[in-house]
Amino acid sequence: MQPITNNKNVLNKLTDIVARQARRYGCRPAVDFIDENGGKSSLSWTEIDERVNAVAAALETLGLEPQQAVAVFSANRPEILFTDFACYANRAIPVSIYSTSSESQVEYIVNDADCRYIFVGDQRQYEIARKVLHNSFSLERIILMSDHIKTAKGDCDSMKFSSLLELGRKASDMCRKAVESRRSEASADDIATLIYTSGTTGEPKGAVLPHSCFNAVIDMHVERLTMLSDSDTSLCFLPLSHIFEKAWTYFCLYMGMHVTINENPKEIAKAVKSVKPTCMCSVPRFWEKVYAGIQDKLAGISGFRKAFIMKAIAIGRRRNLDYARLGRKAPWWLESLYRFFDKKVFTPLRCAVGVNNGNIFPTAGAPISPKIVEFFHSIGINVMVGYGLSETTATVTCFPTVNYVIGSVGTLMPQLQLKIGNEGEILVKGPTVMRCYHNKPEATAEAFTEDGWFRTGDAGYIGPEGDLVLTERIKDLFKTSNGKYIAPQVLESRLGEDRFIEQVAVIGESKKYVTAIIIPAFEALKEYARKHKISFKSLDDLVRNSEIIKMISERIEELQKGLAGFEKIKKFTLLPKEFTIESGELTNTLKIRRPVINRHYAKEIAAMYA
Repeated sequence: MQPITNNKNVLNKLTDIVARQARRYGCRPAVDFIDENGGKSSLSWTEIDERVNAVAAALETLGLEPQQAVAVFSANRPEILFTDFACYANRAIPVSIYSTSSESQVEYIVNDADCRYIFVGDQRQYEIARKVLHNSFSLERIILMSDHIKTAKGDCDSMKFSSLLELGRKASDMCRKAVESRRSEASADDIATLIYTSGTTGEPKGAVLPHSCFNAVIDMHVERLTMLSDSDTSLCFLPLSHIFEKAWTYFCLYMGMHVTINENPKEIAKAVKSVKPTCMCSVPRFWEKVYAGIQDKLAGISGFRKAFIMKAIAIGRRRNLDYARLGRKAPWWLESLYRFFDKKVFTPLRCAVGVNNGNIFPTAGAPISPKIVEFFHSIGINVMVGYGLSETTATVTCFPTVNYVIGSVGTLMPQLQLKIGNEGEILVKGPTVMRCYHNKPEATAEAFTEDGWFRTGDAGYIGPEGDLVLTERIKDLFKTSNGKYIAPQVLESRLGEDRFIEQVAVIGESKKYVTAIIIPAFEALKEYARKHKISFKSLDDLVRNSEIIKMISERIEELQKGLAGFEKIKKFTLLPKEFTIESGELTNTLKIRRPVINRHYAKEIAAMYA
């Protein structure tokens, strides 16, 4: 994988970022990390710079060449950042693999990217890497990022991260000079990374993102997000293998922010309360869960207290959406009421979530209900909705500071161009768009128009204020047997508002009407059953109970108000177990794999059309 040209006049931001910040901030805390047991540690900019330099020297000593690929197969941990930036120092290409990936997925990516080394974070990943190493034509060594990993007897192909650091610290002057030479030769046309798409349909594709993409995306965010500074703190909890979190964390480090890495995604709610981030990127599901939790609490309140809170939300909505959103000053009486309710209701509520010091909270990756966005803005939580793809180095659009339109995904980022093509498809052009799909010339040709616009695969339209509104994912769009088009993500997003619903898969391709497979929020459902004296021995009993089914049916009907008759879910099936990555029903980014769900639940689906 060689650069197309040799543009040495552009400094690669990722190549120099850590060294530059170490010179600027020195011993100031830069990265904290919360381990699986809840323990918290901190590293300064100087300490991170030392580790990056050590890993860079060690990789050069081991024989890593410029533009060679290195696989990083781990859940979030600080060693990922050391490895990424050490690779950039060597002009090499770190390739992130989701920690939940299967052996076949890892083997595919390692072989497709021609990876020479693989870094792993836990025992399961080590075992998979061992199998892949024996079947791979390129893989030579496994590097263990955790000291808790137990190596197999006779394993001569693995080394601990601590040993890698020691190797780098003892590296010769010649080795260090070689790394510095590579830094100085870095080009904006060098490939920075390959981001493999989640593969909802077919095998993953590696989007080739050169350093020029990251240079541009950082500049764009600096220009757009003027409310952020090195006084902000960010919590990194989405996988660093996800382009959204990767690009966001790089931007935060570029800004000199204090970043906390959460290693255990199951403890995110606890981590948010502990860290109290001022900014944090997330997917809509995080805010859906927070919203459902708040609605659950409100459902248990009555009388004057309930009326007081609902009045507060109404005042918050008027002040923040009718005035602040539009850049207008609220009348004195409304501002006074808002400040009163902010102190009495909103501040305690934000403290309970952990975002009482909130600045902005970018969210993207899937549709989010406008009702949920309105709610959070009403209580003073700035959920900044955006849109982007792996192929565009994340952000294409996001809410502006004022005049954002709820229900949209914001306005176009600087330096980018956007237009609507055939079938309403969103087309993008600009410096953050990928170069190609690695080793896939046919897929690359299909991804671009003849005049160079990238086909996003999403449909939408541009509103009167220049805001982009998504309507559907073109590949997800299906037609019923009556010839009516259905956008399943819109329905799934609506149902996601409900505190009793955890996951939804909308069905109806070539069928007479629309149905759904629904995974309830089991804890909320159990609580409801206990409160209404509904007996059950298992989750199976619970989801088959007629009272439960009736309750869910009524809630679905309420959520579907305003939809055309043909769009509405006519029947549904409740399941006693979640869709999982391991079963193949979800991608590593938690998107639904509809063909797999249709196959796994063919019997249940057939029953809804019997």
